[in-house]
Amino acid sequence: MRRTETTRRGALAATGAAAVALLTGGCAEDSAPGGGEGSTADAVAAALRAEAGLRKRSARTRRTLLAHYDAVIAAHPSAAERLEPLREAVARQADALRGEGAAGRAGAPPPVAGEHRAALKELAAEEQRAADAHTAALVEAPPELARLLASVAAAGAAHVYLLTEGSDGR
Repeated sequence: MRRTETTRRGALAATGAAAVALLTGGCAEDSAPGGGEGSTADAVAAALRAEAGLRKRSARTRRTLLAHYDAVIAAHPSAAERLEPLREAVARQADALRGEGAAGRAGAPPPVAGEHRAALKELAAEEQRAADAHTAALVEAPPELARLLASVAAAGAAHVYLLTEGSDGR
């Protein structure tokens, strides 16, 4: 069985590192000289902007993956029954990551391999890239978003398994 790059231990380590960074950042801000109400409000506004940007990038990653699922399903209709539940999960994750923001659009659909197994392998590689991106984003995410990103990354790792080793590849 092939081991994926995203592991539960890695996700937990990244979450722990993010928590430590947030705690030490909060302590440093409190002890800063001249740190009045204005600087706190500015820091909160900057944190909200950073979170919104991270949510937008993460949602775009899921929408791009969703476009890849759609392209594979269109090119290989026989795979639709197998891929549709995974595709729906990706769509729900994109919605959750987007939050209250605008829907946005993914780019043009990617090219899909003509051979069924190769198309699934490409889709699994795209899932792995997305899961890795979400895991990397944990370091800069606030706690609530970090939990969501960790969950999405774990789901992506499960999708990789299901696309590669979870079945006989039909």
